[in-house]
Amino acid sequence: MANLKYFLWLTTRRGFQPGEPNALLDYFGTPEAVYFAESGEYDLLNLPVNKKRALMDKSLAGAEKILEDCDRLGIHIMTIQDADYPERLGQIYDPPCVLYWKGKALAVDDHLTVGLVGTRKCTPYGEEVAGKLGLELARNGITLVSGMAEGIDTAGLRGALQGQGTVISVLGGGIDVIYPKKNRWLYEDVKASGTLISEYPPGTSADGFHFPIRNRILSGLSLGVVVAEAGEPSGALISARLALEQNREVFACPGPVGAPASLGCNRLIQRGEAKLVLNAVDIMEEFKALFPNRGEPLPPMGEEAARQRLEVDPSPARKETKKAPKEEKTVDKVPQRAYISLSDAPEAFTDDERDILLAIEKRALTADDISEAAQIPARRVLSALTMLQLRGQVEEKPGKRFYAAVVLRP
Repeated sequence: MANLKYFLWLTTRRGFQPGEPNALLDYFGTPEAVYFAESGEYDLLNLPVNKKRALMDKSLAGAEKILEDCDRLGIHIMTIQDADYPERLGQIYDPPCVLYWKGKALAVDDHLTVGLVGTRKCTPYGEEVAGKLGLELARNGITLVSGMAEGIDTAGLRGALQGQGTVISVLGGGIDVIYPKKNRWLYEDVKASGTLISEYPPGTSADGFHFPIRNRILSGLSLGVVVAEAGEPSGALISARLALEQNREVFACPGPVGAPASLGCNRLIQRGEAKLVLNAVDIMEEFKALFPNRGEPLPPMGEEAARQRLEVDPSPARKETKKAPKEEKTVDKVPQRAYISLSDAPEAFTDDERDILLAIEKRALTADDISEAAQIPARRVLSALTMLQLRGQVEEKPGKRFYAAVVLRP
């Protein structure tokens, strides 16, 4: 859009907090009008001296650099006046004026989206709770919204990705800034399966004070926010408070009495500010009226099945250093394998599972080779292989190669 550089100029004025430029847009109508306004017009708004001084700086060099950086990095820009700006987010008190994003197009208004938050220093209990919630929400077609911090954020996103769900990660720095650095694998997977989003331009460091400000976007994109594990005080409780102010549903997972890491969750439940939830079904019950045609939710996964799925190593699969054994001619004994008709059982396999079975129908492949052949991220390949092995539909051959134990037919 022609006025994009003026949006970028406006949202990078020093002294303005994220969301504050909206008042100028309400008064002047467009970012161009804000830009071309004269000193006397700014006086009518009774702005502090530092903010008026920032608006009198008419240089567009910073905005043009942001445009160049976004073009170079493949980062998209969305403004609050664009037709595809999420209506749900635009209804909060201080919506971001500009959003930077990468991955899949941001579509939330017609979808059930649930935010998942919690402490960075989570316990094994919290990690298990968050991972299973993310997995179950994904299996029911719910979009998970979270950050990308260590702890609960990572566990929840990992669970949702292993459930082959759609995810949105709201960042506290520029889209090109991976924080924490150890989560590079998660960053790449979210970009491939969902959306990375931020109100900060490329190159912005993930400073600590950005995260409480960012939390309003996380809750604003969601219909409800669940706190998986949080002590007192906790940034997750800020997200819960913002969700309440935005008239969102708030949920909390109970923890052991006396456990410091669960005190925040238990207090939310005690005060009646959050609904106690044990699984994804409890969350979905609250949105039946909004989505009457979704059908009944899938039952919670059994403990063993969830554990098997969540224990897949999230680190990138390493390339085999040894040459794969020469393929044996006797491997494919079709009469010994069951035939499964996709037309008779269209929902028997996920898209990833189907593509993987087709890739290894005639020859055994390593996980890396499957990822390349099926064009599926490595961690999703490992997740799908785990489920196929549990059902006896894939066999592991020597050399960590996998082979289809069933044959798919149209």
